[in-house]
Amino acid sequence: MAADPLAFDLITMGRIGVDLYPLKTGVPLGEADTFGKFLGGSPTNVAVAAARLGRRTAVITRTGADPFGAYLRSELRGFGVDDRWAGEVAAYPTPVTFCEIFPPDDFPLYFYRYPKAPDLEIAADELDLDAVRAARVFWMTGTGLSAEPSRTATLAALEARGRSPLTVFDLDWRPMLWPSGEGAGAGAAPEGGPAGPGAEAGAEAGPGEWYRRALSLATVAVGNAQECAIATGETEPYAAARALLAVGVELAVVKRGPAGVLAVHRDGTVVELPPVPVTVVNGLGAGDAFGGALCHGLLAGWELERVIGYANVAGAIVASRLACSTAMPFAEEVEEVLGGAGGV
Repeated sequence: MAADPLAFDLITMGRIGVDLYPLKTGVPLGEADTFGKFLGGSPTNVAVAAARLGRRTAVITRTGADPFGAYLRSELRGFGVDDRWAGEVAAYPTPVTFCEIFPPDDFPLYFYRYPKAPDLEIAADELDLDAVRAARVFWMTGTGLSAEPSRTATLAALEARGRSPLTVFDLDWRPMLWPSGEGAGAGAAPEGGPAGPGAEAGAEAGPGEWYRRALSLATVAVGNAQECAIATGETEPYAAARALLAVGVELAVVKRGPAGVLAVHRDGTVVELPPVPVTVVNGLGAGDAFGGALCHGLLAGWELERVIGYANVAGAIVASRLACSTAMPFAEEVEEVLGGAGGV
């Protein structure tokens, strides 16, 4: 069957919000007096990153019915990300996230997603499953599994894909975004109990069980050591990659921070690359830039080493900049660094 010419290259699903970042680094939040306002949320930033590289992208998410929500939809359109599935939820305000910036490796985040984030109100019966099936890449995150109805909707989208390539699970472990008691381990009960897809995980299912359920429906997994531990119980990079493959994914990507990145494919291909030398300004958006570039390279059909190298550079470029969404590199910027074979 011929590919749908109207299909999106990438559809992401999940978190969105307003990032308020201090314009001066190295100061506590309480002492910061000027802030920049940016589009934020990991899967949203991944869509922006891929759009910057020329891909046709969209995000399935929800904002509040407020001025910040209108701002986010305007930003999505400005970045070239389709906002048709970025609806409003009148009951909850658009989330705001603050950070502190202490380079090179300390960037505390403060999420204001109370009493509940609108992006956790995505319902399964609202999804355009035909578009989800047709997308060349579908990208979801662990946060989308943290509460209902988002959990059921996320699993429904994955099931609609039928494990078609490329279906990506960004492990995205944010324990503070899970209901009280669920962040501690796999024994805690999901909020409201199971419903719809994944119900067989049972009333005692916790984050680890939901992660494994999602992994069984994905073909690519991306995460750092802590995130891999939630999904598989393994933190050592090679052991974590093998465990992810054992669950059923075709490609496991383990981000190792200052130690670089490891990618292992089911066909036996292994790529391990060191980090790109960079003067870190703010490391918070680097993983999202990596994700968008990873999708771009996989869509291009490149060899795995080229894909990971390209994504590694994209992440390093963003780490050298203050913001997340506005910092996402264009293709010529990535190619310039690759051509120079040096740092950022």
